[in-house]
Amino acid sequence: MAAYLGMWQKYAQASHTSDWQAPYLSQYAAGDALQFLSRDLYTDHYNGLVSKGDPANNPRVTSVSPEDTPTSAMIDDCVDARNWLRYRTDGSLLDDTAGAFHKVLAEVRVHTDGKWRVTRFGIGDPGSC
Repeated sequence: MAAYLGMWQKYAQASHTSDWQAPYLSQYAAGDALQFLSRDLYTDHYNGLVSKGDPANNPRVTSVSPEDTPTSAMIDDCVDARNWLRYRTDGSLLDDTAGAFHKVLAEVRVHTDGKWRVTRFGIGDPGSC
């Protein structure tokens, strides 16, 4: 759970400046998850966008494998992005669309260094939870 929540915290932190190369992202995400975060932040950087605020999470572990000494876990979350909005670098709000709740399913795994990292996740459409 710490890796999952850490990923969102660091993703939000990097989104405030659209720092797509933030080295701290790899402490909590790897593989497809890290590629998604970097790509999304780069797109905002390229388009002159930053985010303000932070998402709120309400995650729960839905399964672990193997059960006796887990090396992977699945997490189900409903991310509240109502207070995490995109702005142009001049300070104006990108659009009039309010933030929303998004269903998120994530996989977290133990890596060779012994640390848990989010390896992949999917984000549902606005209002999906």
